[in-house]
Amino acid sequence: MRKKWMALFAALAMALPLGLAGCGSVSSGGNVLNVYNWGEYISDGSEGTYDTIREFEKWYEQTYGQKVKVNYTTFASNEDMYSKLASGAVSYDVIIPSDYMIARMAQEGMLAPLNFDNIPNYQYVDESFHGLYYDPENLYSIPYTYGIVGIIYNANVVDEADAQGWDLMWNEKYAGDILQYNNPRDAFGTAMYKLGLDVNTTDRSVWEQARQELVKQKPMLDGLVMDEIFNAMEAGESAIGSYYAGDYFTMVDNQADNVDLQFYYPERTNYYVDAMCIPACAQNKELAEIFINFMLSEDAAIANAEYTYYASPNRLVYENEDYREEMGEETMEILYPELGNFADQYNRYAYRNLNDETLGYINDLWENVKIN
Repeated sequence: MRKKWMALFAALAMALPLGLAGCGSVSSGGNVLNVYNWGEYISDGSEGTYDTIREFEKWYEQTYGQKVKVNYTTFASNEDMYSKLASGAVSYDVIIPSDYMIARMAQEGMLAPLNFDNIPNYQYVDESFHGLYYDPENLYSIPYTYGIVGIIYNANVVDEADAQGWDLMWNEKYAGDILQYNNPRDAFGTAMYKLGLDVNTTDRSVWEQARQELVKQKPMLDGLVMDEIFNAMEAGESAIGSYYAGDYFTMVDNQADNVDLQFYYPERTNYYVDAMCIPACAQNKELAEIFINFMLSEDAAIANAEYTYYASPNRLVYENEDYREEMGEETMEILYPELGNFADQYNRYAYRNLNDETLGYINDLWENVKIN
């Protein structure tokens, strides 16, 4: 399962140059499809699971009477993926970036408009995922997975009555048992959601309020972590932390016998969407659209949702009784909470791109928090 923390925060350390929309010199040619995705983000046939890539190759040959070869490679962050495509050194036909990167790449002319005649299974994507801020006219992307940030706590340590809102991460009763993100955007996000502030503001006075809140929290922390949160929470070394719902289930699977991890969503929190796109420099655009359509088909979509443990916007997945039974009622309630209109919540609370000046200011504030 991929670690969502890698998706956004490299951009806070350095701003990548704009206007680099290049096309790779590598031509796939013929029925060869180059797919670029996150690691561990597709059902791959391991341990007897559905092998999405091989099944697509088989289905394509049966349907079109021709062989197809899928070259499948992975990236570690949106920024790595962007840099490779922008450099013009490589060419891919299908990529699966996160929302904020889709907005950037579309603005810079790096994405091709989709021909939905080749993607009839788009009809199964819930309408709540149409018209989101990163692709308001639904021209360049089709949602693959989504997730929501929540709070994980060890019920053997934390009183259930205290497990409410973001306040738990500032509760002095649990000083020394609290973990905070070790990156500025997520750490400031926890404070800003707690205070009811706009996480996408450029107003420096608002960011200063969040800094003060993080300084108050600092003496209560067990540490600043990213993927270290897995071992710390699973082993019971820490009792409170914030992460994505899908990763919570990984922790539960690996928790020690004396640990009882539980999860809840604060009222205000971060949302993300990852979506399938076609770069403007794709060598096989129609084949790419056929592949995306296959990814939206029932067997493939369910297998990928089960493998990644992230929520799917595809009705063929979350309405499937076998899938719901396999995941279990408690898991379904966490992955697919009653949100009302997802688009409204997402467009209100999700992180968006910030200008370089604001990013630099946030980084400076974060260094102040760490040394305070």
